[in-house]
Amino acid sequence: MSDIAEYERRIAAALDRIGERVERMAQAAPAPAAAAAQSGEPAEGAALRDALESERAANAQLVERVRALKDKQDSTIGALERRVARLTALLEAGGSDAARLRRANAQLAEAGMALREAMEAGLPDPALIDRAMLAELEALRAARASEAAEMDEILAEIRPLLTAVATGSATASATGNTTGATNG
Repeated sequence: MSDIAEYERRIAAALDRIGERVERMAQAAPAPAAAAAQSGEPAEGAALRDALESERAANAQLVERVRALKDKQDSTIGALERRVARLTALLEAGGSDAARLRRANAQLAEAGMALREAMEAGLPDPALIDRAMLAELEALRAARASEAAEMDEILAEIRPLLTAVATGSATASATGNTTGATNG
């Protein structure tokens, strides 16, 4: 208990000292303000306000630049996500075309072997010939589909470049600037 009483006494003394200093500062504060007004220190306050305003303007510019960079980054990320989705779809289509081509080639090989065996035995079977022809036809179709998918991939990569070139030449024509024209 005696420790608590001692702490209370010390805290009360500290609060009294703080109160006295606050009163002295309050009495002394108006005098320096009046002296500062007479000596021209408000100009320093105006300079500080101007500096604060310029910093606020710079901060606003930085915020706008960050916002523009974020918008640009978001649009770039969106474009990249679309491109990845498109390329993934092309890759999946190419994979299914490759699987179809493998199946057709396996059928063609089986039909060829059966036809060869029938020929060796001297028994040409029209059904085997038909099956071999159908397998070969399916292999050709699968190869054509694979080539078409490959062409689609190539065109998908070229289209953005062609669009950029067309847009660039349309812009150059509209402004009167052509790459082959010289001013002489």
